Amino acid sequence: MKKKVIIIGGGVIGLCTAYYLTKEGHEVTIVERDTVLEGCSFGNAGMIVPSHFVPLATPGVIGQGLRWMLNAESPFYVRPRLNRQLLNWGWQFYRAATHKKVNQAMPHLRNIGLLSRQLYQDMKQDEALANFGLESSGLMMLYKTEKVGEEEIEVAHQANKLGIETQILNREELHAIETDAKPDVLGGVLYPGDAYLLPQVLLQSLVNYLKDQQVKIIENSPVEDIQLNGSSVLGVKTANETLQADEYVIASGIWSTTLAKKLKVRLPMQAGKGYSFMVQDNPEHKIKTPSILCEAKVSVTPMQGQVRFGGTMEITGYDESINLRRVKGIAKAIPEYLPSYQVAMPDQSQVWRGLRPCSPDGLPYIGRLSKLPNVHIAAGHAMMGVSLAPATGKLIAESIGNQKFSIEVEAFGVERY
Repeated sequence: MKKKVIIIGGGVIGLCTAYYLTKEGHEVTIVERDTVLEGCSFGNAGMIVPSHFVPLATPGVIGQGLRWMLNAESPFYVRPRLNRQLLNWGWQFYRAATHKKVNQAMPHLRNIGLLSRQLYQDMKQDEALANFGLESSGLMMLYKTEKVGEEEIEVAHQANKLGIETQILNREELHAIETDAKPDVLGGVLYPGDAYLLPQVLLQSLVNYLKDQQVKIIENSPVEDIQLNGSSVLGVKTANETLQADEYVIASGIWSTTLAKKLKVRLPMQAGKGYSFMVQDNPEHKIKTPSILCEAKVSVTPMQGQVRFGGTMEITGYDESINLRRVKGIAKAIPEYLPSYQVAMPDQSQVWRGLRPCSPDGLPYIGRLSKLPNVHIAAGHAMMGVSLAPATGKLIAESIGNQKFSIEVEAFGVERY
């Protein structure tokens, strides 16, 4: 049965959901609070990372975070404030940061990561989409200290148990791969199955495809209210109009929490602000493989003759301002790992920032509401929105079509809090 579907949110999650719904023949409208090509997904590192199967909430992360908070240039910062939502989120985060919870979460993050990688390969073969630069180059986890090296090697062993291929490399073996950049590190772990793409090209390609399929995209239209009638949603109200459909998908990133509250649904998330900027590639010291600079928590992605550097996790509410001290921390870390990249502090106008929606347990919210069965949630992907977007869109389309799910989805329950 073909349905009329409204998707609230035009980021990569919303666009991929529209892509799969359109493939099933549904009539789709996207309502975006800003402009589709300027959201959180646009400045993403573009990494497709089944290797990232460990959730944010892990044992020891709270102590490390408290130490980092004392450093203005550290990778992590929580602005201290008496905020009920933040306190509740922090308590749920603390409860999730146990070995038992982490071990329960890992297989589910692996499954959705592997599904998404396969779906990206399928999308690459879709002639209706432009080439969005998908490269199966793998991902390097680069470390400078023995302690972090031991932690990364332990994660690599866990990956192997979960069926994810890894290669543990010493300095010389790394240099045999990165023959030009020659990172100044102790060693690293290579995940050959990871990939990367050009997020801005992906988004534009999806927008073009969806418009060709007569998908209506309404921009600069925040949803102001949601109209209810007992156990269903009747419509969504913007400043200009009221829109109605058979099914509704909330995929508006960190703002999904506010929309869920209108439905009396608890969807705890905090915005983890991150930054990125581009520099020209050094042709004599070219970076071949995307990497994570482990101690600094900085991502490195080669992109069409440039390199995108990104990082930090700044929990500061809905504040979208740019904190240049955090950006300075990224810039300072780069030459410590990549000596041939003496990166100057970027001008503020060259810095991208985005609010990444972080659930307390590190798992996204994907699925149908039980009390309002014509509403679906697709949010809470933290730094992995681009990585997990196709799988999320596919699962939502399967839910709306009452089809069998591609993977087990119970762990992503939208009413688990």
